[in-house]
Amino acid sequence: MDNSKQDDFLSYIKAFLGNLYQLLKKLLSFVDDKLSSKETEYDINQPSDKKQNARGKWRWLAIALAVIMLLSIFNNAEQLSREEIPYNQFLKAVKENQVERVVVTEKYMIGNMKNGEEFTTFPLWNEELAELMESHDVEYLVRSSESWLGNILFNWVIPMVILVFIWSWFFRRTAAGGPGREFLNIGNKIRIHPETGSKITFDDVAGADDAKQELKETIDFLRTPEKIQKLGGRMPKGVLLVGSPGTGKTLLARAVSGEAGVPFFNISGSEFIELFVGVGAARVRELFEQARQKAPCIIFIDELDAIGRSRGGPVVMGGHDEREQTLNQLLTEMDGFDPSSGVVVMAATNRPEVLDKALLRAGRFDRQIVVDKPDMLDRVEILKLHCKHLTLAEDIDFAVIARRTPGLVGADLANIANEAAIIATRHEQDKVTMANFEAAIDRVLTGPEKKNRALSPDEKRRVAYHEAGHALVAEQVPTGQPVHKISIIPRGVSALGFTLQLPVEEKFLSTEDELKDQLAILLGGRMSEELVLGSISTGAQNDLEKASEIARNMVCYLGMSKKLGPLTYGKRQQLQFLPTEETEQRNYSEETARLVDSEIKALIDEAQKRARDILTRQRKILDQLADLLQEREVIGREELTELLKK
Repeated sequence: MDNSKQDDFLSYIKAFLGNLYQLLKKLLSFVDDKLSSKETEYDINQPSDKKQNARGKWRWLAIALAVIMLLSIFNNAEQLSREEIPYNQFLKAVKENQVERVVVTEKYMIGNMKNGEEFTTFPLWNEELAELMESHDVEYLVRSSESWLGNILFNWVIPMVILVFIWSWFFRRTAAGGPGREFLNIGNKIRIHPETGSKITFDDVAGADDAKQELKETIDFLRTPEKIQKLGGRMPKGVLLVGSPGTGKTLLARAVSGEAGVPFFNISGSEFIELFVGVGAARVRELFEQARQKAPCIIFIDELDAIGRSRGGPVVMGGHDEREQTLNQLLTEMDGFDPSSGVVVMAATNRPEVLDKALLRAGRFDRQIVVDKPDMLDRVEILKLHCKHLTLAEDIDFAVIARRTPGLVGADLANIANEAAIIATRHEQDKVTMANFEAAIDRVLTGPEKKNRALSPDEKRRVAYHEAGHALVAEQVPTGQPVHKISIIPRGVSALGFTLQLPVEEKFLSTEDELKDQLAILLGGRMSEELVLGSISTGAQNDLEKASEIARNMVCYLGMSKKLGPLTYGKRQQLQFLPTEETEQRNYSEETARLVDSEIKALIDEAQKRARDILTRQRKILDQLADLLQEREVIGREELTELLKK
């Protein structure tokens, strides 16, 4: 190769290396920017030294790719260093016996002239080429266009590098555990809430005074464990919060962490269970290992029943079920760590009856705290807490709102406060009024108004007499709760009207007389239709279901039948995997069953007779109340009281 060609080749290599250097520099800068722009939230699975290692791996990967590209270029250097000649010129040189030697590959030919010049050309393959070179004594060699280096690079090294890169990418996204980063849900999702964030304390939890009092002792143990150790005692290993959904179990656990000022490990029970067997157990080990390093701290497992169900069920997969392995590892870890290390395990569940007995024994979850539904005073405090950011009118009475919402939990009350604000915004009001709260309660309890569902005059009259019958019987029976509102506006899916009673005080027991009065109230609507209109309708279906259930409970489970006496008949069993459904196991004879049916029917007949007698005596008031309902559609306590006085 002459000097000019050599200079051109060196210039080509120099330009290529310069471009390769700039590309490598930009690639490394891009990698650094991407790694630096990741979220800085503290993650126990990615400490700072691991992030540095990740940055170093990215750099080495970029350098390796550059080296592979460089080797690929030098692999073809033999072709690039030779002068390319046209194919017809090559054929002419062969015919003139100027070609000495040729190397034939699949893509090109390189060779030497007899005068020492080197050349390369890209031929148009044909069968006569070999005969032509042989007839002119040209030495030729046929080989693959790929050298041993290219074969190794493109058949082994590069595919392996791509596979490793793809697997590393999936593994990093899996380990990160952020939204959208899960691949087959593998990887650790344990999180520590940083202390720099907004802390939740007991001031942010309204009501639940008994639960907070018991949890304060846990806080004292975390802050000053030497107090109980001085007396020879030990910290409780586990605290189980039991209560209905929405009562604030998770909020209480966060408040304990905020009050104690310790790291808070938060993980849901369902996050332990994964597709592959053994992942859940490994995650439990990782959780407790990290907790010991951060002690004193709190581990909070939400929805414990997802992994803590009783192991007495049928054997699944030969007894090696993933859930069972995870539960066994949790039991082992709770037994294994030192109670003086300052690690407290808190858990929450609304289904304590399905938990494994090994979880509930002493030494694991030592304390079980019931987070019950709030009473009226607690509901007042919860409403004040959720309404402190709202602009309220002067007519707001939290006591009335609390009395209207018996049995509702904190989440329901928060929803009511938010619905009241939405209704006020819809009407372009400057403040949230009591009427907005009334409308919000009606929406939450009975569903939204169906203003486009127009009743015919006959249906409207029937619904008015039905609801008037309920209200009038409720006002006349001795233990009936005061009627707060009557409405014949359709709501929800199938409710054409409702009669709302407001309890005077919180009650946890019901007497036999109260239950009988409740039966009469439920059947008052049906009796009103039959008495005035001469026929009954399907509108009393829900009333009959409730009345039948109350009467059956009185006879079978509450011992309120004189003929059957103070005994329980039948055994209720909750289905194992469907706890909201119940099945009854009969433990009595057919003769007793007939007697049970007759006693239930006697209670219903007695309630019907009482409701009919009341409505017959108050027929004039019943007609006036039904007419007023048809006119106004909604009647409050004041209008009803005024009508009854007349």
